[in-house]
Amino acid sequence: MSTSAIGIRTQSLNLLTNPNLIVGVLGWIALNLAALYLAGGYLPFDRPALVGMPFAVQMAVPTLGMIQIFAMMGLVCWLTRKREPIDMAARAPDRRRAAIETGGLLTYAILGQVGGWILGPAMGYSPFSFHLAGTLVGCSRLVSPGETIVWCVYNFVVFAVIPLLWFRRQYTPIQLNLKSMNIGADVWIILIIGVVESATEVATLPGIFKLAPHTLLLAAPLTFALYFFGTVLPTMILIYAILLPRYLKLTGSIMATVILGGLTYALMHLVEGWSSFANPRDTALSLIFVFLTYTSPGMFKSYFTLRTGNAWAHALGYHAFAPHLFIDTPLIAKVFAIR
Repeated sequence: MSTSAIGIRTQSLNLLTNPNLIVGVLGWIALNLAALYLAGGYLPFDRPALVGMPFAVQMAVPTLGMIQIFAMMGLVCWLTRKREPIDMAARAPDRRRAAIETGGLLTYAILGQVGGWILGPAMGYSPFSFHLAGTLVGCSRLVSPGETIVWCVYNFVVFAVIPLLWFRRQYTPIQLNLKSMNIGADVWIILIIGVVESATEVATLPGIFKLAPHTLLLAAPLTFALYFFGTVLPTMILIYAILLPRYLKLTGSIMATVILGGLTYALMHLVEGWSSFANPRDTALSLIFVFLTYTSPGMFKSYFTLRTGNAWAHALGYHAFAPHLFIDTPLIAKVFAIR
């Protein structure tokens, strides 16, 4: 086992004493306190699926989700306990070049988001983010088929195709976390995590079971395709194929890398369909809740990728099917009037 791999295993065993975790916990508490102060007992978000949920429960959901994420991390750690640690930092270039590439790609990603915020409204649509308006929690304004397709194509080209073509010129699939080092083990962990997360999602939002068989048969494949190209591949390629090895190279810390992966994932959802920007208070609450909502799943995707060395593992086990296929099929059925 290499020296760096031994270091990775040592860090994995000492996460609870990591100062990055302590800073992360304090930051999480600060965001929740800020949200409580600004909200004043009411959250101004457009989330029909959560209508009727008490304010205290809405505030608790992100933290409960974070607790679940740490439990899922524990499951991944146990499932991969016999696997050779992946030296993902070795897949990145030297620190100077990694810093340049990281800064350049993050700048590009932010500009890509700004482009989506401009393009969407210019076409009469909602601002584009990594999620289609109405994803997971619904929306008072149902998106159109045209909006759905343009959103999917824009995200796929800007956040998946262009970054992949650029970095693929100089880096191999292994260096980009796009090739499995142990296909059998990866398939096994994808299935287990997929089943566990799917059961959790369906128990929470069981709307897919209310669809007629004919509707489900047509809407499910369409939902899978739209979200796979519109959010799963952009997420996988931009963050977990390209940025994650560079984060580890620059920080030398698994926990810092996991947190940075989570924060980047949240950053790519900065303007969601449920957000409100009617005034400074609503804007601040919307931005805070983006980070409260998406940092924890982004952290799990980071950890999953670090443990397997394969970005496809999280994409298939913890994104494409659960939550999007199981939660968002009813939305796509409505959008395309599939009955």
